[in-house]
Amino acid sequence: MYISAICARYREHAQLVGLCDISPTRMNWHNARIVEDFGIDPIPTYTADQFDRMITRQKPDTVIVTTVDQFHHQYIIRAMELGCDAITEKPMTTDAGRARAIFDAIARTGRKLRVAHNYRYGATNTKVHEILASGAIGQVLHVDFQWLLDTDHGADYFRRWHREKVNSGGLLVHKASHHFDLVNWWIGSFPQRVFALGELKFYGRKNAEARGEKYSYDRYTGHPEARNDPFALFLDAARGTPNETKDGLLGLYLNAEKDSGYIRDRNVFGEPITAEDTMCVLARYRSGVFLNYSLIAYSPWEGLRVSFTGTKGRLELFDRHASHIIAGQTDEQLAQQQNRFQEHSLRVFPLFGVPYDVPVQQVKGGHGGGDPVMLDQIFLPDPPSDPHGRAATHIDGAAAVLMGFAANQSIATGQPVDCDSLLKLP
Repeated sequence: MYISAICARYREHAQLVGLCDISPTRMNWHNARIVEDFGIDPIPTYTADQFDRMITRQKPDTVIVTTVDQFHHQYIIRAMELGCDAITEKPMTTDAGRARAIFDAIARTGRKLRVAHNYRYGATNTKVHEILASGAIGQVLHVDFQWLLDTDHGADYFRRWHREKVNSGGLLVHKASHHFDLVNWWIGSFPQRVFALGELKFYGRKNAEARGEKYSYDRYTGHPEARNDPFALFLDAARGTPNETKDGLLGLYLNAEKDSGYIRDRNVFGEPITAEDTMCVLARYRSGVFLNYSLIAYSPWEGLRVSFTGTKGRLELFDRHASHIIAGQTDEQLAQQQNRFQEHSLRVFPLFGVPYDVPVQQVKGGHGGGDPVMLDQIFLPDPPSDPHGRAATHIDGAAAVLMGFAANQSIATGQPVDCDSLLKLP
């Protein structure tokens, strides 16, 4: 996403000066695309142990961190120590100690960190923020938030590196940080006290065997017996998402295994899997708002239900949409899936009044139209004004993962957790 943005739409305002990765194969694949698609000379490449050399030679203003989550803090901190600002993919980091280290680096170096919470920029999520800020339902007292990942999208977290909690912090950090950030932003407060439950109930070898299922393969590609497995992903076959054409799956994953060591298509009913797939969180915010949240990663449909109950009424959002990870589909098929699955409503229920629907003008682009709006804010030298305050600072990024940190500790101990005991926010 960032390479395409810098090399195309924003090439008059930004320049890509270096690529850093553990895999030369992946960097070569990206460089071939940069030359072919954008007519730009190949970008200098550096392996992970040459990060300092890249900064010294290329002298970037900003480093964009898109590594496996557990390494975010290393590159954020080192970039700042070498005089760069940083932009990081969410989640900002995976535990409280690493978050504190990032805060210390910002204070020590004076550099800036921006966290790419693109969900804030989606048209529907922005409209929710606008309605709540208008006072249409009064002071928010309670939020009920359910997010469902279907068996295409949800399963993909259990094929990939996310399945090992040490890499991702689990879905309560990696995925739910999107959702917690939305709630924080929507109600203008940070979490105070958290209790959570979470288990691996569907994926994994033991759960499959308990249902009478047995699998002879630990990955899908190269195993003919996986041909009829509905959870299978074959890295030598085309898919319908960006960078996941057959060429992309081969170049970024299968051909890169020799130098990355990364297996992209592991059996979701294999081992090891240490992340939960079923999670419930109860939280109290500093403002007094109660949150009831759940995340399931094996639903037959994908989407969310969120409701806000306030002193003057209730706001309800329902969104059912096609998964953005569906194997082996063309763009046309994906569009048909989206049209077939899409169901959306945003409704206000005033106390003692007549309920009414709120129309939302949808915007093209990833994450509900949020990606292109966020990229404008990042790369344009004079971006459009943003009265909704959607740009996420390191404070916002930390607040988004703090709920997940506390929830993980609560799952481990069986006790509620005070967020200040983990990380004190302003």
